[in-house]
Amino acid sequence: MLNIKIIATGEFKENYLKEAASEYKKRLGAWCRVEEYIFREEKLPENPSQSQIADALKTEEKIILSKIPNKAYVIAMCVEGKQLSSEELAARIDQAQLSGKSDIVFIIGSSYGLSDGVKQRADFRLSVSKLTFPHRLLRVMLYEAIYRSVSILNGSKYHK
Repeated sequence: MLNIKIIATGEFKENYLKEAASEYKKRLGAWCRVEEYIFREEKLPENPSQSQIADALKTEEKIILSKIPNKAYVIAMCVEGKQLSSEELAARIDQAQLSGKSDIVFIIGSSYGLSDGVKQRADFRLSVSKLTFPHRLLRVMLYEAIYRSVSILNGSKYHK
């Protein structure tokens, strides 16, 4: 069975986002196991220096890398990543499974992104859009994209 893991910063504060994510997690349960690991973004001053940002990202990197299962297929959500259609994301998930990866990990970084070490560990860098979205909203959007992709792989009528 496919295992989907989302590693991200920040608990949901808004009930509507929490409810939307819960709905997609419930739907995904028909086809795969879903796990989240949510961690706290490193605290930084109002106007952090580049070295303070780099230090925070390095601390977050240690947390993120420690939560990735061995031999997992890792997709880092990055602004500089490649944009895919739903069918292309489904094909990427399918190809990962066919190559023996039962764990697919999606990583959403903090407001300053992801460290180079996390990006290097990723098998693929995915961008949802050139637009900027709040991280918690992005998590809901990612759940929907994963659900749509898994629906495609399972021949569901959800994807039209």
